[in-house]
Amino acid sequence: MRDAFANQVPTSKVFVEGRYTKLCRDLPQTVFFCPECKGHHKRRRNCARCEGFGKLTRDSVQELIAWVAGAAFRTRENKFHGAGREDVDVRMLGRGRPFVLELVGPRVLDVDLAALEAEINRRNAGRMQVHGLHWTDKERVRVIKETPHAKEYEARVAAEGRPDPERVQALAGRRIQLVQETPQRVAHRRAEKARERWVEYVSIAPVEGGGDWLVRMRTEHGTYVKEAISGENGASRPSLSELLGVPCRCVELDVIEILDEAGDAPAPLARPDVFGAGLD
Repeated sequence: MRDAFANQVPTSKVFVEGRYTKLCRDLPQTVFFCPECKGHHKRRRNCARCEGFGKLTRDSVQELIAWVAGAAFRTRENKFHGAGREDVDVRMLGRGRPFVLELVGPRVLDVDLAALEAEINRRNAGRMQVHGLHWTDKERVRVIKETPHAKEYEARVAAEGRPDPERVQALAGRRIQLVQETPQRVAHRRAEKARERWVEYVSIAPVEGGGDWLVRMRTEHGTYVKEAISGENGASRPSLSELLGVPCRCVELDVIEILDEAGDAPAPLARPDVFGAGLD
């Protein structure tokens, strides 16, 4: 079958869909180019920010998947389309985050996706994994990018002082409407405006042997979770700090599940297509 595809038009595209879990806290979703030199092969030579590397991290979810997939499909050009993204230091657990990998100009098309998935996972054990790779099409890119999803998180929270137990009990299970100004950490790439979002505090429990708390929460699409916890000096209100009456800070954050838009159920898995449905 491989020979039968040898004469395909080189500009054809292949779309492969799946989910990824990220098991470490030093991995961005896509290539993290240096903001100063933008990774340009000439400008990066004398760049003090990245010291000539062109990137601020060694690799990314995109690269770890695409290096293996590109070798199998015999192409170096690809685009990564994720259903949202998590911060570099946030783990993506549970069933994983949906994505589509678009491979441009492949020279080989009859790739065994089960074997490809196994090889990606073998090379990246302990850092990230992919699940359920299957053929898909260009339309799924639009769906993946444009469908809003609520998320369920688990946050390890440090509180300056012990919250009132009655406040903790009253908050668990409640859905709160809050208003968030654009956080300082993303102000360079997000418009300055106030956003209304809901946050549902599923459970709040103390961590055994320490002063931290584990907070399970569901949030509307586009919520800045770390700021919803700290309040960022009043830029997010009412924050968890305000609701508990003590300053709180997010120490660690994990995405536990990608939900439907209302936050009521896990987002459905896509139906795997037959071979050839992902050719464009």
